[in-house]
Amino acid sequence: MPVTNSFTPKTYTYLCLVLLFGLNACTKINEAGIITGSNQSSLATAMKKNIIIVLEDDIGYEIPTYTGGQSYSTPQMDFLAKKGMQFTHCYSSAMCSPSRVMLLTGKYGFRNYHNWGSLDTTQKTIANMLHDNGYATCITGKWQLDGGDASIHKFGFNEYCVFDPFEEKDSSDEEENKHRYKNPTLFQNGAYLPSSVTNGKYSDDIFATYATNFIEKNKQNSFFLYFSFSECHVPFTPPPNHPRYATFDPLTDYGDKQYFPYMVSYMDSKINTIIQKVVEAGLANNTYIFILADNGTQSTITSKYKGREIKGGKSFTNEFGLHVPLIALGPLVKPGSINKNIIDFTDFMPTVATIAGIPKNKWSNYGILDGQSFFSQLSNPGTTGRSWSYGNYFPYPKLLWQKRVYVQDTAYKLYDSTNNNHFYNLQIDSLEQHPIPNSQLTENERAIKKNFKHVLATMH
Repeated sequence: MPVTNSFTPKTYTYLCLVLLFGLNACTKINEAGIITGSNQSSLATAMKKNIIIVLEDDIGYEIPTYTGGQSYSTPQMDFLAKKGMQFTHCYSSAMCSPSRVMLLTGKYGFRNYHNWGSLDTTQKTIANMLHDNGYATCITGKWQLDGGDASIHKFGFNEYCVFDPFEEKDSSDEEENKHRYKNPTLFQNGAYLPSSVTNGKYSDDIFATYATNFIEKNKQNSFFLYFSFSECHVPFTPPPNHPRYATFDPLTDYGDKQYFPYMVSYMDSKINTIIQKVVEAGLANNTYIFILADNGTQSTITSKYKGREIKGGKSFTNEFGLHVPLIALGPLVKPGSINKNIIDFTDFMPTVATIAGIPKNKWSNYGILDGQSFFSQLSNPGTTGRSWSYGNYFPYPKLLWQKRVYVQDTAYKLYDSTNNNHFYNLQIDSLEQHPIPNSQLTENERAIKKNFKHVLATMH
């Protein structure tokens, strides 16, 4: 028997919600498209929406299948991208520490980034802003802002279970990373968890359990959850569902990139754990979720993307170091939409403020915010967004790394004068190997370059 395609917009919305949030037959949707019925939390119409930021570690834009990746299995991200909004041009910094500072403070690096793995405690974060406005707040996962318990609370988080609570000055990255995944070294309530709690366990499993417990405990409150994955940073080790996990010893085996695809898949499943908890708690219609990554993929990993072999770009300021995936889910997010506007990491703090109903006249309490709210784009991806993204990349100032300052849009990029005003066409030169000489610029390119120079001149 042929099937007729007679879905009304209301029916279609309902089916999407059933697929995405697992709503049952008792759930109803009214004429405005709002969920009602037994699955609906009593807080679904509350003014303050819950906010969850899920931050993946070292996952470039070429990794998920939904972006065009061809090397890995990411069914949860693919599904969520279809049912939420996917962004095609989200830009981070090229390494995790400067990216995380931008994300949490809404400021470009020249304002407040002073050295790797730390944040000046005079700064204010998204968590400070939300805590000050009545939210319960939680960080679970990778911290990497130094200061342990004192800094975590100073930056506005009520609860935490974290890896990397202090910037260890006298330990190597390799030594620290041995305790990142299996038998992890984790910090909670001002002390490290005993080995009796963590032996045999996997860090992202512990973080996911902590996150779901936080959601359950605060389902009658407005909350902010910052879930910061350990995956898929080096060392590449087998996750719990891999046959080698039981015998793998992180102290003697630093890992191998053969495990990277398994880690990507396991990370993808942990995202689903968070989503399902939101659903089970009856909070799907009252929660905004952003799923993104902190920078490009580790350079030892090569992946297939839209028929090309792409080497991970982490630590490089080209497209594969800065371009990261981003998915948004929430009550007003247009399902199945693609947003082609530019988003950069400074934009999350003002966007979160808008979601939380915090007026602009209060934003100044948290310092100068460089970002622009993209809240209006969540329901209408055709809304005009920012026209450029700026970067001030200086991850190790005390080690005198080369400073990289640049501005770009989706097609062109200009570095500042310390890099000889190198101007690139990113659409044909994504690795930035061939700067365009002034003599070869079109009139349109001259105008773009002139505008970029103006932007660079205002950022100091």
